Amino acid sequence: MGIVDDLERARKAFERRDWAAAYDRLSSIDELSPDDLTSLGTAAYLAGDDNACIRAFQRGYQAAISGGDQLRAVRFAFLLGLVLDVRGEAAVASGWVARAQRLLADQPDDVVEHGYLLIHEFFRCLDRQDFAGALRVGTEMTELGRRFGNDDLVAQGLVCQGRLLIYSGRVPEGLTLLDEAMVAVAAGELSPIFAGNVYCAMVEACQEVLDFGRASAWTSALTRWCDSQPDLVPFTGQSAVHRGQILRLRGAFAEALEEFELASRRYAVLHSQGAAGLAWSEHGDVLRIRGDLAQAEASYEKASGFGYEPQPGLALLWLARGRTPAALAAIRRLLAETGGPVQRSRLLPAGVEILVAGESLDEAEQASAELTEIAEAFGCTGLRAMAAYCGALVALAASDPGRALPQARLAGQLWGGLQAPYEGARARVLIGRAFLALGDEDSATAELSAAAQTFTELGTTGCREDAERLLGRPNAGGLTPREVEVLRLVAAGNSNTSVARQLVLSEKTVARHLSNIFTKLDVPSRTAAVAAARERDLL
Repeated sequence: MGIVDDLERARKAFERRDWAAAYDRLSSIDELSPDDLTSLGTAAYLAGDDNACIRAFQRGYQAAISGGDQLRAVRFAFLLGLVLDVRGEAAVASGWVARAQRLLADQPDDVVEHGYLLIHEFFRCLDRQDFAGALRVGTEMTELGRRFGNDDLVAQGLVCQGRLLIYSGRVPEGLTLLDEAMVAVAAGELSPIFAGNVYCAMVEACQEVLDFGRASAWTSALTRWCDSQPDLVPFTGQSAVHRGQILRLRGAFAEALEEFELASRRYAVLHSQGAAGLAWSEHGDVLRIRGDLAQAEASYEKASGFGYEPQPGLALLWLARGRTPAALAAIRRLLAETGGPVQRSRLLPAGVEILVAGESLDEAEQASAELTEIAEAFGCTGLRAMAAYCGALVALAASDPGRALPQARLAGQLWGGLQAPYEGARARVLIGRAFLALGDEDSATAELSAAAQTFTELGTTGCREDAERLLGRPNAGGLTPREVEVLRLVAAGNSNTSVARQLVLSEKTVARHLSNIFTKLDVPSRTAAVAAARERDLL
């Protein structure tokens, strides 16, 4: 009677998504049915114990084989392949998938288990860059799920189809399929692991195409879903990253940094190297935006340590430090090696900014035109705002303020609708620059003053100083822009020789800049100058 009671309590814990309790109670029972072994493995996985999950699914597989239930064994083999693949053991995962395929060879073609193996086939198509094949597999997966009334397969198939359509540039169609998949998640129709995968796939897709409206709504839903399961470990890192991205958009930079740090810790628990690198790259982007360049570089270095290239943020960091040639080389390489409209749309805004700064106007015009074409095809507000901003930036560089002004205004309106104060203020700077070029100084002062005030409230030092320079205000301490660049490099630990190399100056010129800095800040040394500059929020 005691075992029956324990089993009933374990099953109820699983139903209410109390993963730790379900895992503890199920693991204390020696004899479990295949369904209960599936629950044990699932609870262990969701509580963050991959090894216990694998042991449970292996027990289930052996029990199914011993009992002659080959289709049940296929499902356990599929789950083992899924978990092992997620944790980076691709070869072992492939072995389990091969076992499942061998078992299915003796079964009728029209069984739902074929649909589960299509998930692995989908990702194999992606690895081979067989995108047409991947789309075909995703469609077949959806059809099989519908034929057998399997909500997990339907949702997963829709996600696979949707992501492929998005990557091929058919963004509205792809997002429609993802919305359909999310209906099943919101209705509670999916099993926990599939639900988490679909949630994260949806939000990631929205972020990739800068559909911030959808991203914000589904990030809130994902957060509620995670919070309803206190012991949940998988998917919480993704949730934190997506919350951080939305907080950054809203200008809540301190809170965004906390989310990215939380995500990196969650990913470390799961040994997810690439995902941890993404979190640190996002962390560096926020610090760079705030003007904390040394700290941003440290975050980017952490991202690189996890095998994640923190671009284009790192190239923008080099640009902010005056290393324009390095930034140009990086962004040209990235654009040359990156194909696909979604992937390129993530690089082109930084590309335009760097190319304009490097006085490569023809290239900047081409990059801006490409971004505008992608934004029009995708129809996502964030991307349209980025494209309008870049169009204005290029027009100003081409001494065409009349063309720049409507583009800058459009960017400001779109960012305002997305409640993005930092990006909105950057658009106001371009409006102010256009007014200055057109001789309307009073209007320019109003725009630039409003932008400077927003930057001050957000704590974005570099942008505030740029706006104040356009207003004709000396920055605190009276340092010139070049002197600030020199001091930032010194603060990062660079010698005079290194500073000279990075800024393409002579060491004598660097020494003269430092002498002027010491005089203006009334300090006797490099260390004191850095300390004084930080106190005055110059760095």
